[in-house]
Amino acid sequence: MTDEVVRALLQRFYALQGERVEAYRLLEEGHRAYLSSAPRYDFPRYRQLVHELTLAFSGISREVLQLQGQLRDQHGRPELAQHLARLQEREQEKLQLTAQLQLARQRVQDEPGVDAHQQEVRELKHNFHPLS
Repeated sequence: MTDEVVRALLQRFYALQGERVEAYRLLEEGHRAYLSSAPRYDFPRYRQLVHELTLAFSGISREVLQLQGQLRDQHGRPELAQHLARLQEREQEKLQLTAQLQLARQRVQDEPGVDAHQQEVRELKHNFHPLS
């Protein structure tokens, strides 16, 4: 029974990761639309999208933390719980890098002749690592 429950918890985790992928896709798509609204950026629309996606990311993280606790406390699988904790940390880093990259891309667009902005975008892109 415990193996089946653990399997179901992990399947839910994979589903949550799928929701994260979709949220990142929407965030990227929304940011492209925001940049295309230059020079009079449609900030209210973009701010609303970011707010909605922040709520989505937060809900996903809360649920992953619950799964992590269940794996550790109720099902005796601390190694799986620790793995989920590491993934959560990496997801937080990825979200922060995504926000920094979006700001850097806007700076490049607003000041195209500033090489430092283009270098910042390259460095931020380099910092993205696949989750392992």
